[in-house]
Amino acid sequence: MERVLKLASQRAVVIFSVSSCCMCHTIKTLFCDLGVNQVIHELDQDPKGKEMERALVRLLGRNPPVPVVFIGGHLVGSTDKVMSLHLSGNLIPLLREAGAIWL
Repeated sequence: MERVLKLASQRAVVIFSVSSCCMCHTIKTLFCDLGVNQVIHELDQDPKGKEMERALVRLLGRNPPVPVVFIGGHLVGSTDKVMSLHLSGNLIPLLREAGAIWL
């Protein structure tokens, strides 16, 4: 858990993902289209990925946990939470506040 939280706090937007996950791809594409400079940790390509995945399962209370998005070092959640923020118009202000986008 400590490693996940440390990685999550190092940049404005941090996404924990699995390279073969279609929902992960959707979230990464959304942030890219918004001009966000995101850091992506592909759990299936990281030697400590399984350990981080278990920590994320505990943090979110669901399995599989990915994608998991942190903005400004704070847990936002998975696809449903991110899309809800986006559709309600609250995602862009949150990204601005975290310094993830400038416009």
